Amino acid sequence: MTNPVDPDPERARLLRAVAEEVRGDSSESEQVAAMVYRVSDLYDPDEDTTPSDVYRNMRTILRVTERGTLARDRSPDARESDAGGAGAEDDRA
Repeated sequence: MTNPVDPDPERARLLRAVAEEVRGDSSESEQVAAMVYRVSDLYDPDEDTTPSDVYRNMRTILRVTERGTLARDRSPDARESDAGGAGAEDDRA
C-alpha cells in the first residue's frame, strides 16, 4: 500500500528528536517515545509505512503495555484462554 503522506525528511527528523527528548526512565515515556517515533516513519522517504500501519503498531504497543508482556512470552495455558476471546483479532499486517 502506498503511503498517502508526502515524504518530509525534516519533519521525520524533528519527530525523532522529540521522541528522543520524551524518552525517559518510565514505561509511559518509553511508550510515548515509541509512538512518536513510529509516526515519524510516515514522513521518512525510506520507510514504506501507512497510517494504518502506525495505528496497528500503536494498538499493539498499548495492548502489550496493558497485559504487561507479549502474548508469546506468556505461558501456553494463558494463550489458550485468550484464544477466541473478546478482542482476539489478528494484528498482523
